[in-house]
Amino acid sequence: MLYRDLIPGRSGGRYIASLISIPNGGPVADWVHFHRIALQLIYVRSGWVRVVYENQGEPFVMRAGDLVLQPPQIRHRVLESSAGLEVVELGCPALHETLADHEMVLPNAINAERTFGGQRFLHHVAARTPWTNFHGGEARETGICDATGGLAEVRTIRGSQIDFPMHHGELVFGFVLDGSALLDFEDGFELCASDAFVIPPGASWNICDGSDDFRLLHVTSAQLG
Repeated sequence: MLYRDLIPGRSGGRYIASLISIPNGGPVADWVHFHRIALQLIYVRSGWVRVVYENQGEPFVMRAGDLVLQPPQIRHRVLESSAGLEVVELGCPALHETLADHEMVLPNAINAERTFGGQRFLHHVAARTPWTNFHGGEARETGICDATGGLAEVRTIRGSQIDFPMHHGELVFGFVLDGSALLDFEDGFELCASDAFVIPPGASWNICDGSDDFRLLHVTSAQLG
């Protein structure tokens, strides 16, 4: 696996966002493990990956645009991937424990309503999610807000002109999945595919001149404990 940090300085150790790629597909050398973390999500940018999670049934495949919320300490395992897999992983705090569980065998009994640390596992499937209006553009909402009890919101956004509402939580993060646009913040920034940015909470900003294929991963969080 190859990693690229997407938040320089990792917000002082508060958040980490990484673009993770696997150039060669096939089985992944992973084992059942879990993370002691406040918030963690995985978004597939390209390719596919097969994973399995505690109490969530048989292994399943995530494809481009799909996302999972990994609630605190849920056991899971990555099984295999396509060549050229790319995922965006975001977590809080940046430095957290990852521990193996050599006793648990996955898949195990299904308990889809179980919560972990007050959060519910979520598998968002992009192909089943319609585009809805979002401040001048369109968005695929993911349901992360409900699954985390209001701790975070995640959506995929497209459009040429998007006026983002001011956010007063901890994090405002964007990652350009495809295309190009202008980030209208301070002196302005030209964005292209694979660029990432963080906007200070309480600041005004928008996206303009988005190309026809412009897609943005947009993540916000509340004040996390």
